[in-house]
Amino acid sequence: MDPTTLLVLASASPRRKDLLAQLGLRFTVTAADIDETPMAGEIARNYVQRLAEEKARTVAAHHPDAWVLAADTTVALGSELMGKPRDAAEARAMLGRLSGRTHEVFTGIAVAGRSRASQVVRTQVTFRALSSEEIAWYADTGEPLDKAGAYAIQGKGGFLVASVDGSPTNVIGLPLGETLALLQEAGLPLPWKKATSP
Repeated sequence: MDPTTLLVLASASPRRKDLLAQLGLRFTVTAADIDETPMAGEIARNYVQRLAEEKARTVAAHHPDAWVLAADTTVALGSELMGKPRDAAEARAMLGRLSGRTHEVFTGIAVAGRSRASQVVRTQVTFRALSSEEIAWYADTGEPLDKAGAYAIQGKGGFLVASVDGSPTNVIGLPLGETLALLQEAGLPLPWKKATSP
């Protein structure tokens, strides 16, 4: 890989990896190992921005000549932050609280290394009114267990959703439009820029 266009994704998320790869971006993956415990009283927007910036800085310390991209996503129902459920029972409880209501998905994106910038993207998602049978079936599929808010809109969990207001890829875990704008602002050559250069 050309060292002048090195991009490092500071995330082990297969969903973020797939989204970036679909755009033809060349990158390596180095997951950041940090404490993701929310601070007392921390609101969702501040929480995801803090974690994304910390992940980017942590990985950039080992890749100072690269553009390091990090992201963190959480689901917020009012002031309640919904991370990844510990088990199927917690997933059922989360889905029950989201049923028939509108919640917010916040993703913090951050670039460190050659350049430093960050942004938070917010999307509103409204769930259908779910039956207890639907909730139990979905929780038992295992899909919710590594997803913030206990659902994957791009997977089986798509049937839970009535409407999305904002970036759909934000709900998956990486708002593509905003991420590309941040990378371009940071100076990373994007695939279409390289394709049109003389």
